[in-house]
Order: sequence, then C-alpha cells, then structure tokens
Amino acid sequence: MTDFHGVFPYLVSPADDDGRIRADVLGRLCGDLIGAGVHGLTPLGSTGEFAYLNREQRRTVVQTTIDAAAGRVPVVAGVASTSTADAVAQAKSYQKLGANGILAILEAYFPLKDAQIESYFRAIADAVDIPVVIYTNPQFQRSDLTLDVVARLAEHPRIQYIKDASTNTGRLLSIINRCGGKLKVFAASAHIPSAVMLIGGVGWMAGPACVVPKQSVELYNLCKAHRWDEAMVLQRRMWRLNEAFARYNLAACIKTGLAIQGYDVGDPVAPQPALTADERKVIEAVLRDVG
Repeated sequence: MTDFHGVFPYLVSPADDDGRIRADVLGRLCGDLIGAGVHGLTPLGSTGEFAYLNREQRRTVVQTTIDAAAGRVPVVAGVASTSTADAVAQAKSYQKLGANGILAILEAYFPLKDAQIESYFRAIADAVDIPVVIYTNPQFQRSDLTLDVVARLAEHPRIQYIKDASTNTGRLLSIINRCGGKLKVFAASAHIPSAVMLIGGVGWMAGPACVVPKQSVELYNLCKAHRWDEAMVLQRRMWRLNEAFARYNLAACIKTGLAIQGYDVGDPVAPQPALTADERKVIEAVLRDVG
C-alpha cells in the first residue's frame, strides 16, 4: 500500500444543491474506477474542489473514498490550507480515518519565502506515519516550490513523491536528475503522461482519469511495457480530452463528463460556473472520439 504508482484519478466531490456530499454517488464512482483497473484514488485534489469545501464536507469525501476502496487500492487524501496548524490537523485526521498517504497542497494568501514553504511541508510529513506526496502548481499557488526546496524535502523519510502540475516537463526531468530515487514523480493533466513515463515518472494523478479510466490504465501499461509507438497512438487520441479541459473550469469539465456517463455528481461548487450547453457538447464530442 505504500508503493504508489500508476493511475490515481483525482476524484470529484459530488454534492447536492444544499452542499451535502452525495456519498452514494462517490462510492459508486470509486468502485467503478477500481473495477477499471486504476492503481489508487485521490480525494480532495484540484478536481475535488478542495478550496470550496468546508471541513465536514472534506472529511465526508475522504471517509467515503476510504470506505469504498476497502483496502483494494491506496487512498491518498488531499490536505490543503493557508495555515500550517490546520494542515497538520487535517493530515492527522485523514490518517486516523485510514488514508494510505497524504497529498500535501500549500495554499497562500500572502507570498511566502522558501524557508516557510519548506517548513509547511515538513510539518505535515512530521505529523503522520504514512507517505506524503508534495504537490506543486505554479498556475494556482501564490508560493511555488523551487528545485532547491524540492531537493531538501526529498531528504525527509516520508516525503517520497511529488505531483507537479507546472506544464514544464523539463522541470520534472530536473527533479528526477537531482533527487534520484528519493522522490518519485507523478505527472498531472498539464503534462503528457507518456512523456513523463519515458523520462522516469511513475504515473499520473489527474482528473481526466475519472472519465477515461480504462484508457488511462491501458496507456500506463503500454508505457510500462516500453511499447512506445502504441502508447503514442493512444496518447494522441486521449490528449484531445486534456485540450478540452484546459479551455474550461476543470471541475466543471470532469463533472460534466461523469454526468454524461450517468453519475449524478452535481454542478461545481458556487461561485464556479457550470458548463453551458455548447460547452457540454464539446465534452460529449471529445468523449465519443476518445471512446
């Protein structure tokens, strides 16, 4: 359970109009994703709208995912806060619920210097006894992790993985070269998964895997088998989904894709907009093409 690799879908957080988490829908989705062969589940990633949920909603999402996984695949729960103390409390709580790992996300209102950024992630890793995946996304984070900070964090015994959403594949190779086997790299939907696997990545944590799990697993297996020509045929077809999602709100796209497939996941949490009818048609067309 502590060797994380492969396809980890960033789960949506289904909710009704009153904000109640639809645990039945989330549980069904988790079961179907496991049946499709995914290697793990990640509640409260970006697609999970962690920034828009209160503490009780987050806890319900994590508990539902753990219950649905039932030990079949690891659950890596997202922890995010502007406060170190709150992040530590979340991490401890999710480990107690049964999470197999923590995805550590830094939110920042005011800019932070390297020392404070590093201390935030260290505090989370110090607080738990399970592996930690550090997450970096310069597009959304006010304070990003530099390569120096990443290298120092890689020395922590529980910080074993990084999920990078920078869109800079060269940065991933720099992390791999610099940190060696101390820090394994997961790609995000902003990267081309097959390219990341080629340079030494171990998989991807991404929202699109929620709507195309079988294809995502197939792509991973082709990459692991070094069947690169076949992998690129599939990758090119699947990349259309990433292109469509990059045009609109990510959570809205994933929720729309799942709704098309029969999951009553609801709209994005306000004030995020739902997709328009024309935007929904774009997602429908891409899903048909991807298969």
